[in-house]
Amino acid sequence: MWDPAKYLTFADHRSRPFHELVARIGATDPRRVVDLGCGPGNLTETLPARWPEAVLEAFDSSPEMVAAARARGLDAHVADAATWTPAPDTDVVVTNAVLQWLPTHPDLLRRWVTELPAGAWLAMQVPGNFDGPSHSLVRELVRSGWNDTLGHVLRDQRPVLDPAGYADLLADCEVDAWETTYLQRLEGPDAVLEWITGTALRPIRATLDDQSWEAFRAELAPRLRAAYPQRSDGTTWFPFRRVFAVARVA
Repeated sequence: MWDPAKYLTFADHRSRPFHELVARIGATDPRRVVDLGCGPGNLTETLPARWPEAVLEAFDSSPEMVAAARARGLDAHVADAATWTPAPDTDVVVTNAVLQWLPTHPDLLRRWVTELPAGAWLAMQVPGNFDGPSHSLVRELVRSGWNDTLGHVLRDQRPVLDPAGYADLLADCEVDAWETTYLQRLEGPDAVLEWITGTALRPIRATLDDQSWEAFRAELAPRLRAAYPQRSDGTTWFPFRRVFAVARVA
């Protein structure tokens, strides 16, 4: 289950990659714009300002996120990106911090570019910090004492490619692929723990009861504090790598 309020706690930090991704899309008058994985809709609602004449299609696999998006006035609906097929008039597809949850997303990208009309734009962004302490410490903790309960939850494979991997995957298109590491300044105690609670730890939270969840957080918190020490002003530096690709169908 996704918690829109927790996800929006760091809305400013989470929104920057979206805006930088959309800025690289060169579409001028698209017929249909799709936000594939719209989340709570706070970023989706910026798309009509860029393309006011386009039909906006927004969906997410989380009913909680869709409810939050609809509360903003968006005509969002629940759907699964793994089975989505673009309508014939789809000229722009934006998928922001979604595909890392889909192990088969390289195959989906290949399929989508064959189904989109000529000249359509496909823009994606995924987090690329799975080797960072924010994720590796979670895996270590699970292996050290929680494997029986949580071993099945964590994915051993690398869930995303590097920019060259996506460029090669989309090589039949005009493609622009890059990566950026944002040095984010997070506020509050255990800021990195709170950050990943809204995303990476979501499957773990869904598996554990309340008491076990608090115990897991209590073990993880000091490890993250050591890896990401809090500054004297109460803030914490958090390097966060993101991988981008924007492709235009030939």
